Amino acid sequence: MSQQPIRIALVEDDPELRRLIRNTLERDTELRVAGVFSDAESFLGKHVELLLDVVIMDIGLPGMSGIECVAQAKSERPQTQYLMSSVFENPAYIFQALCAGATGYLVKSAGEDRMGQAIRELHAGGSPMSASIARMVVDSFQGAVKVAIQDHALTEREKGVLDQLANGLMYKEIAVKAEISTETVRKHVRNIYNKLQVGSRMEAIRKVYPGRS
Repeated sequence: MSQQPIRIALVEDDPELRRLIRNTLERDTELRVAGVFSDAESFLGKHVELLLDVVIMDIGLPGMSGIECVAQAKSERPQTQYLMSSVFENPAYIFQALCAGATGYLVKSAGEDRMGQAIRELHAGGSPMSASIARMVVDSFQGAVKVAIQDHALTEREKGVLDQLANGLMYKEIAVKAEISTETVRKHVRNIYNKLQVGSRMEAIRKVYPGRS
C-alpha cells in the first residue's frame, strides 16, 4: 500500500513567489498542494476542512499576520504543522512564531528545494530551521539557562530585594517593606552583585530580567 502524499497549504501574499513555490511543490509526487492562499483570513476560512498536514505560512501578510494566523489555526486543528517563511531573521519574529505554535522556520533565501526537504522533516516530527535561525535559538536558550542558573543561586530574600530594586525602590523603602534595616538591605545587594558577577543595580536587573532596564 503506497504512502499518502503530504497535504500542504501555502499562505503567501507575493504572487510571483506563491507561483514559484507552488510549481516546485507540485512537481514532487510525495507532496499534494491542497490549498493556496494570499492572506490569513481566507486560509482560516478553509483550513479545517482541508485536513492539512503542513502549512507554509508567510509572516508578513496583509491584514492578520502569519503569526496571529498560526495561533488561531493551531487551536482549531492542533495536528497541522506550521513552517514559517520570512525574509526576516529577527529574534522577536522567530520566538513569537514558535510560541504561536509553529514548529519550523525558514528564511525565504533558503531556496525552493530546501522547502520540500523541510516539509518532509516537519511531517516526520522534526523542526527544520535555517542555519542562522537555529543558531539564534541555541544562543537564546543558552542565555536563558545561564540566567536561570544565576537566578537560582539567589536566596528567596535576595530575590525579593532584587524584585524591589527592579521596581525602582530605594534601599530605605525596601527596608521598610521587608521590615529589615537599611544596612541589611545593603548586605543583600552586595551578595546579589557577587553571585550575579555584576557591579550595579542596572546590570543585575538586566541579567535576571532581560527585557527590563
